[in-house]
Amino acid sequence: MTARALVSSTACALALLTAAGCAKSYDYTNFREHRPRSILVPPPVNESREADAAWSYQSTVTRPLAERGYYVFPVAVVDRLMKDNGVPPGKVAEILGADAVLYVTLEEYGTKHQVLSTNVGSVGLFGDRTEAAHDLSGRANVRFFGDTDQGLLYGPYHPRYGKE
Repeated sequence: MTARALVSSTACALALLTAAGCAKSYDYTNFREHRPRSILVPPPVNESREADAAWSYQSTVTRPLAERGYYVFPVAVVDRLMKDNGVPPGKVAEILGADAVLYVTLEEYGTKHQVLSTNVGSVGLFGDRTEAAHDLSGRANVRFFGDTDQGLLYGPYHPRYGKE
């Protein structure tokens, strides 16, 4: 490896590390005060071009929430209750006793190839059933639900709950 190539690769690595260290942190004060144990995920609003995006996304978004230690109401039960009875998500949450509701609007869906990350392209509002709502900063991506300390806080059924 030449000196020029070594300098270039070192500069590139430093630039990537600097960019990775600039991640925005979330203020979880309000979230910690309400301590939700269960989350209801109603069908997302699909504004993407993909017809099956809403169902595909809804069936996969619940897994990371459950892995983080939250009880997530079964997607099929919530969907059926809403469709059969014409009940809005807030009322379903009240009927089932959910502590929080994750409202999602899909703006883009599909695969995008990027150098550093992959965006899911969903807009989310994490609503506590009390009176609080936690904006997910416009766009959520895999890092929010990922297995990092900068994502969603651990839920009450996770061994790390209360330690972050």
